[in-house]
Amino acid sequence: MLVLVAPGQGAQTPGFLTPWLELPGAADRVAGWSDAIGLDLAHYGTKADADEIRDTAVAQPLLVAAGLLSASALGASSAFGAVAGHSVGEITAAAVAGVLSDADALSFVRTRGLGMADAAAVTETGMAAVLGGDQDVVVAHLEKLGLTPANINGAGQIVAAGTAEQIAALVDEKPEGSMKVVALKVAGAFHTHHMAPAVAELEKAAQALTPADPVLKYVSNRDGLVIDSGADVVARLVGQVANPVRWDLCMETFASLGVSGIVELCPGGTLTGLAKRALKGVPSVALKTPDDLEKAAALLAEHAA
Repeated sequence: MLVLVAPGQGAQTPGFLTPWLELPGAADRVAGWSDAIGLDLAHYGTKADADEIRDTAVAQPLLVAAGLLSASALGASSAFGAVAGHSVGEITAAAVAGVLSDADALSFVRTRGLGMADAAAVTETGMAAVLGGDQDVVVAHLEKLGLTPANINGAGQIVAAGTAEQIAALVDEKPEGSMKVVALKVAGAFHTHHMAPAVAELEKAAQALTPADPVLKYVSNRDGLVIDSGADVVARLVGQVANPVRWDLCMETFASLGVSGIVELCPGGTLTGLAKRALKGVPSVALKTPDDLEKAAALLAEHAA
């Protein structure tokens, strides 16, 4: 079974959208999305620097737009047995699964990005990746410091979130058995109680949506469960911004479903990297540029045969 995955915030790099806009019709699609949400996606995806696209209100719509462009270019979504997304990538996944239209996905993620940026501005917060160590030991250490294990990614990686002071304390005092702690260049403590104001904004935005039930197995990053109701998917998208991401459980579900190949949408690399360590032997393709479409097509053809 092939699984299609969409990355979350932090995967973006300056200029990463440039080659995708050269595909037929891509520039027009992005221009339409930009007009609809009041954000120049083409500019931010081609000309903006790292600090500009680090802005949560910019990064999130940009990532969903890139994911949808690469999914369209890949085609053959029916070849995939399941779909999942990490953090904001869940909105991309919801659109690929037919739960949301592309337009609704971009509108919803625009609200999400703005709401989370506003919530992050209330208190100086951040995130840091803890690499290595026993999961229970790491989580206990984070809780001792008042931090939240915001992303439990599997493959020996847990991302902590909290105030700037708490992150600094973690950098100074890493958990026993861990290899290192790396402060992340993100603009807030995502997937924690600090994001509660954004949940209220998304609850309002969700009322305007008319979700359909997913046409692919939709694996939720809240708990790794397969969700077959569109309304339930949207409810999870709303609450997700203040709840931890359990990508480790998603990968366990992939394994239980019999995953035999993974394709990561643009800007790919993060999730396939985790899969190579946690799902050893499962072939994967990360869509970084359109040049990678040929490798993904070969993986699809191999499975079709």
